[in-house]
Amino acid sequence: MNIYQIETAQNVQILQTPASVLSRMLAYLIDYAVLIMYSIVTVAILAAMDITPFESWATRLLIGLPFLLYFLLFEVFMNGQTIGKRLMNIRVVSIDGTKPKFSSYLIRWLLRVIEISMTSGSIAIVTILINGKGQRLGDLAAKTSVITEKRKSNFSKTIATDLPEDYTPKYPQVSLLSDDDIRRINEIYKSAKIEGKQDLIIILAQKVEKQMNIKANEKPLFFLKQVLQDYNFYTQG
Repeated sequence: MNIYQIETAQNVQILQTPASVLSRMLAYLIDYAVLIMYSIVTVAILAAMDITPFESWATRLLIGLPFLLYFLLFEVFMNGQTIGKRLMNIRVVSIDGTKPKFSSYLIRWLLRVIEISMTSGSIAIVTILINGKGQRLGDLAAKTSVITEKRKSNFSKTIATDLPEDYTPKYPQVSLLSDDDIRRINEIYKSAKIEGKQDLIIILAQKVEKQMNIKANEKPLFFLKQVLQDYNFYTQG
């Protein structure tokens, strides 16, 4: 699929690369394998404890509930990723570049039953291929997309720094920042760090949080460093 461009409410243009159908299918197979392994291990543990699987509602819930809630809970608590998605370097994001809300993940999860469970994924595959923006019906309804996070060959000249091959970005919302925003953040960050101006670091971090519409869980200095690295990661190429 081709890269497509969107424009946010802040008039920032974002280039998104939709995840391929193949990568999404492989991610699903990995997730399904994880669930199967969970079931096998759980049944084995219950058998070792001389408990008959599916004998009671408690054991049925223990085995069956993860199959029901796996995708919803992992995407909510792993910032748009399941184990399979993380291994395939793909992630669920809002089409406006912001972090999806819980309601978005919930809508995707509810429509998954129709698109994937009931039709073996055929509806989802056809919709993704026709849509061209990495969206199945659940994504269209939730205003989300699944994008690839694989690194590209060239570095952005904005704040070019070497990143580890296994680098994992934390804030896809950096796409809301422009090159000029990043240049200013980088200059102030480096200057304040050298001069030990902690108050300036705190103020800068608060402004960046507001612009990205997030609440950081790191200290301001580490948050700004993460933002600069994540922007460099997403704009490579």
